[in-house]
Amino acid sequence: MSENQVNVLERKPVILIIVTLLVILIGSVVTALLPFFMEGMEVKISTVRPYTALELEGRDIYMREGCNNCHTQTVRPLRDEVLRYGEFSKSGEFAYDHPFLWGSKRTGPDLARIGGKYPDSWHVQHMTDPRSLVKESNMPAYAFMATTPLDPSNIKSKMGALRTVGVPYTDEEIAAAPELLAGKTEMDAMVAYLQVLGTMINKAAVETVVDSATVSPVVPDSLVTTPETEVK
Repeated sequence: MSENQVNVLERKPVILIIVTLLVILIGSVVTALLPFFMEGMEVKISTVRPYTALELEGRDIYMREGCNNCHTQTVRPLRDEVLRYGEFSKSGEFAYDHPFLWGSKRTGPDLARIGGKYPDSWHVQHMTDPRSLVKESNMPAYAFMATTPLDPSNIKSKMGALRTVGVPYTDEEIAAAPELLAGKTEMDAMVAYLQVLGTMINKAAVETVVDSATVSPVVPDSLVTTPETEVK
């Protein structure tokens, strides 16, 4: 671009703004939108599956109660995070999460690897009366969930909507969903959701992420009850 052309742009602010926006738009398309259509950019994990109808209902309740405001669901690839929460998160784990619930605030601990860490009865007790397990907990009690039945009337439309954005639910799975929720409570759904978090990948040993020689012995969680074990 010649000096005269530059001077013309400087004297015409409207044209300068339009040209600037055009350059930004082109740059945005190339760097942000284009990767969405590149197959190599999508990380797939074969063991990751869509949520079942019960887990999906639990996830909706989790969002409804604002649990993601106090708990994150992503373990960063940092030594202290891996030691505390387990294997760091992989992008492919969230292939069927709409929306993502990564979060940004940890009033309570991260829940990305909570699935299978405690039995169902622990979660039920914790949701019913958090301070009975963690004295310092400031988490609200959710005892009402145990007596609140699930409403299966919307599950087919939910699963159908998710299928339109790429979640591979089959017609048979969608048709059978209401029956699978019959007689279930919100507590059943919440526990089912918590118990599946972090269980769809093959977790590598901590030693593959950090040098085991530098790690101090850790007392098993089953022998310790602290605010760090709190789950919402």
